[in-house]
Formats: sequence, C-alpha cells, structure tokens
Amino acid sequence: MSKAIRFYHHGGPEVLCWEDVEVGDPGPGEARIRHYACGINFVDVYQRTGLYKVALPSVAGNEGAGVVEAVGSGVTSLRPGNRVAYAGVLGAYCEVRNLPADRLCLLPEGISFDQGAAMMLKGLTVQYLIRRTFQVKPGDSVLFHAVGGGVGLIACQWLKALGAHVIGTAGSDEKCLLARQHGADHCINYRTEDFPARVREITGGKGVAVVYDSVGRDTFLGSIACLRPLGLMASFGNASGPVPPVDLSILAQNGSLFLTRPTLNTYTAKRSDLEAGAEDLFATVLSGQVRIEPERRYALKEAAQAHRDLESRRTTGSGILLP
Repeated sequence: MSKAIRFYHHGGPEVLCWEDVEVGDPGPGEARIRHYACGINFVDVYQRTGLYKVALPSVAGNEGAGVVEAVGSGVTSLRPGNRVAYAGVLGAYCEVRNLPADRLCLLPEGISFDQGAAMMLKGLTVQYLIRRTFQVKPGDSVLFHAVGGGVGLIACQWLKALGAHVIGTAGSDEKCLLARQHGADHCINYRTEDFPARVREITGGKGVAVVYDSVGRDTFLGSIACLRPLGLMASFGNASGPVPPVDLSILAQNGSLFLTRPTLNTYTAKRSDLEAGAEDLFATVLSGQVRIEPERRYALKEAAQAHRDLESRRTTGSGILLP
C-alpha cells in the first residue's frame, strides 16, 4: 500500500484526504516511481476547487521527482534506479505511483529531487512562455505578474539572462525586493501603485512587448493597457479568478494586440517538445543562470495546510511536499 492525498469532491483544502491507495505493477508503457518530493502548484488548487475539471475521485498534484522502481512492457528509455522528474500528470501527491513513461524526464546529476519537484512544472511553464509563446530577445521590455511566486522568480532570472528589460508586479514590498534580487529591473507593488501607469512611465510611454499574466481577473484589463502596438498578452493562470467575457475589440483599440491562453500540456504534448523544453530548463539551471531552491517544505500529509498557505498569496518561491 502507498499513502496518497485524494479528493472525492470539489471544495476547500479540507476535502484533501490522507489515505491508503493500492499501487500495482506498471502496465504497458508505464513506469512505477517512488517519490522523493512532490511539487505544489496553483493548478492543484484549481483542480481541487473545480475551476479546472478532473475526474473524481482523484489523487491531487501534478509534479514530482523520484526514482524508477519498475517499468512495464515496451519501456526501453528507463530502467529501475533512474532518477526522474515530471510535470503535468495528475496524481502526484503520493508515495508511489504508476504513470506513462514518456512523461518522465531523466533528472541530471547536479539537480536534487527537491529542486526537480520545485522546478519541472514552473520551469517548463517559464520555458515555453519565454522561448516559444513569445521568443524574448535582448532589449525586449517584458511585464511579468506575480514575480514573488515560484514561476515568477524563475522567470525573472531567466528573462534577465536573455537580456530582457524585466518589469514585475507583486503584492508587497517584500516580494518586490525578492524579485529585484532575482533579476527584475523594476517591481511594482500593485496594492499601492497603478501598475499600468507605472509601466508606461518606466517604458517612456511605449509599453511592453509582452505581458505574462497568471493572476487573471484582477489584472487582465490593466495588462492590455500595458502593451505596445502589436504586443502579445499571454494569460496563463487565474489566481484572482477567471477572466470574464472579453470584447475582442479592445485588442484593436489598444494597437492590434495579440492574445493567447496557453497551457503546459499543449506545449509538451509531443515527447520531442517535452524533451527539448526539459533540456533547455536543465541546462539553464546547471549553468547557474537560474537558481531554484524550495522556500517551503511540508510533509505529504500536510497538503491541506500547504494549499491554505498558497491560496493566502502570502507565500514566496516554490513549495514541495515530502513523502
């Protein structure tokens, strides 16, 4: 038997149950892994609350790192003892699990299990956003919301390494200081400042080439106002709630803008794309350009408290669960 965090209906953190689950042998194309660490992400909250629909009951979580214990028939890319990490596969809040082997990435020496669990979903998200959704070039002005969180701190470092002019937003002066320490050129406290006005001031009225927005409802229209003509708005999360229906004429009125709602699962659906993104991420971390170290560690059975802390929006950096 394995311990896991499962939920049977949608709701608050209290719906997360600590219980035994049966884990059998891996099926064809699968691998069984023993987790050493599991990542904590906002998508886990969205699935728990029902904002993102998943089949019920489900084991929570979408990211983990550990060691392969067994492989099923047809699996030739992995063997028992391999160190691996993954993102985007529901069911991560557990000690042991089976999952498709083609979703697992070999974890390089030099990257710990804790780092792997803290970086796969967040790091791959940053990778596709800044390397594929909009290919950031040296000198580009970029606005990235929620830069005090796990995704934001990775983005600040990586964008700075690419030579971008990085403008961030956060909900406190402490988070803004942390973002600047991780590479942001400017950080706007959106609780005390008008962020669209400040972005226009910082950019000399020109606006930014791209906005990366994981906040959603509270920042969407302000984000649109920050863009230069022909700029791109990437709305990739809903921390403040989903964006309400939008009159697309605002894109024309603000300079023939582009709008996209990307997801990690789409960008990594092909094995080749997953491998390329992971290789880029691993190389960037191993080079020292991006430093990742979990800020918060919880026992796996404390997942409900981890969700409470995350939803409070008072946390910084990445958090992990330890089986």
